[in-house]
Amino acid sequence: MGKVAKQSIQTTVFSYLGVVIGYVNVLWLYPYALDASQLGTFRTIQDLGLLFVPFAQLGVGHGITRFFPQLKSNQSAFLSYGLVFSMAGFAVVSMVFLGFKRQIIELFAVNSPEVIDFFGIVLLITLFALLSSIFDAYSRSFVKVAVPTLIREVFLRLLTGILVGTYLLELISFPQVMQGLVAVYGFAFLGVLVYLLWLGVLKLDFRWNTFPQGFRTSFIQFSLVTFLATAASTLIMKIDSIMVSSMISLEANAIYTIAFSMALVIELPRRAISQVVMPVIADHFAKGNHDEINKLYKQVSNRQLYVCLLLFIGLWANLDSLYHFIPNREIYEAGKYVVLLIGLGKLLDVMFSVNGEILVFSRHYHFNLIATIGMSMLIIVLNYLMIPRYGIEGAAMASVTVMFLYNLTKYLFLKIKLGFEPFSIETVKIILVGILGLGSGYFNTISESPLLNIVFVSTLVLTTYLFFSRLFGVGKQEWEWVKSKIKKSGS
Repeated sequence: MGKVAKQSIQTTVFSYLGVVIGYVNVLWLYPYALDASQLGTFRTIQDLGLLFVPFAQLGVGHGITRFFPQLKSNQSAFLSYGLVFSMAGFAVVSMVFLGFKRQIIELFAVNSPEVIDFFGIVLLITLFALLSSIFDAYSRSFVKVAVPTLIREVFLRLLTGILVGTYLLELISFPQVMQGLVAVYGFAFLGVLVYLLWLGVLKLDFRWNTFPQGFRTSFIQFSLVTFLATAASTLIMKIDSIMVSSMISLEANAIYTIAFSMALVIELPRRAISQVVMPVIADHFAKGNHDEINKLYKQVSNRQLYVCLLLFIGLWANLDSLYHFIPNREIYEAGKYVVLLIGLGKLLDVMFSVNGEILVFSRHYHFNLIATIGMSMLIIVLNYLMIPRYGIEGAAMASVTVMFLYNLTKYLFLKIKLGFEPFSIETVKIILVGILGLGSGYFNTISESPLLNIVFVSTLVLTTYLFFSRLFGVGKQEWEWVKSKIKKSGS
C-alpha cells in the first residue's frame, strides 16, 4: 500500500472517530455536566478564540501548502518566515481586541455578562490554535497528514471531554474548566510540535535571502487573498453563535449550539465527497476538460442530494426521540426548529454541488473571495435584524438565507461564465422522492422507548425512500457509487 493511500485511509478513520467523539461531547457530556449558561459560556469563548485564528494567520497555512513544492531546499527558512508573518498578524489582532475591549464588553454586558470574566482566555486559545494550524500545514506539505488529523480531530476533543468530565466529578471549578481550555489547545499544539521534531523536519532558519526571486512577494500576495476568503468563511460559520450570546443569552446559545450540531450530520457526506473531487476538478481544469467538469458538477449534485436528503428525513423524523438522549432535554428541545432550518440550509448547500470548489480552481477564483466577503457582511446584518424578532430561529433563518444566496450567486456566475449546470430532471425526481419519503416520518411514536421508535422510524423511512426511488428510477447510480467508495477505502 502506498504511503499516500495509507495516510488517506488513516486520515478518514481519524476524522470520523473525531466526529463520533464530538457528538458524544456536544449531545451528551456537555449538557449533562454543564448548565445551559455554563455551556453557552464554554462555547462562546471558544468560538471567539477560533474566530480570530484566520485573521491572525493571514492565510499562511494555505500559502505554505501552495508554495512548499516550489522549494527544493530552505523549507525550514520558509516555515520561519511563515511563523513570523503570522505572529505579526496575531499581534495586530491582539491590539485590535485589546483596543476595542470596552466595546466588546458592552456587547455582552446586558445579556451574557458571565462571558466577560473569561475574555483573557480568548487570545491564548487564538495563539495556540494559530500555531497548531501552521504546523499542521507544514506537516501536510511533507504528506504527513494522519497524525496531525489525529491530534486535531481526536486528541483535542478527547482532552476537552476529559476537562468537562473532571468538572462533572467535582474535582475542579467552572472557572478552572475555562482556564483549562488554554491547556487543552496548548497540549494540541505541543502534540504537533513534538511530531514534527520526531520527523526531524522542524528547524528554525532565518536565512530568507535564499528564497528564489519573487518568491516572498508571490507568497504574501496569495496568502493575503486566501486570508480574506478564509476569514470571511469563518465569520459566516461562527458569528451566529456569538451574536446569539450577545443579543439573547448564554442559555440561548447553548440551545442553538446543540441544535446546530445535530443538523451538521446532514453534510458529513458532502465533506467526504468534496475531498475526493477537488483534485479531479483541478486536473480537468489543467487539461481544459470543461465538459467533464460540467458532468461531474451534475453527478455530485445528484449524489450528495440523494444521500443527504435521506439523512435529513431520518433526522427530522427521529428528532423528538433523539432529544430524549440529551440531558436536560426540556431546555434543549426549544432548538427543534433550528435543526429544521439549518438542515434545510445544508440541503441547499449540497444541492448546488461543488460550485465553490469549481470556482477555486478556475481562472475566476477571485469571484469566490468577493462572494464570501459579501455574504459574511450580509449574515451580520441579517442576524441583527432577525435575532431580536425571532430569537434563535432568527439566527437560523439568517444562516439559511445566506447559504441560499451564497450558492445561488456562485451558481449563476458559473452558468453565465462557463455554462455549467448542476441541475437536471434527476434533481426534480430526487426532490419528489424526498417529499414522499418525508410523509413516512410522521409515524414516529410506536413505543415509550425512544430507541425502539428510532429503529422503527428509521427502517420505515429507509424502506419508503428506497421504494419511491425504485418507482421513479433514481438512486441506483448513487448507491453503486457509495458501495464502490466503501470497497475502495477497505482495499
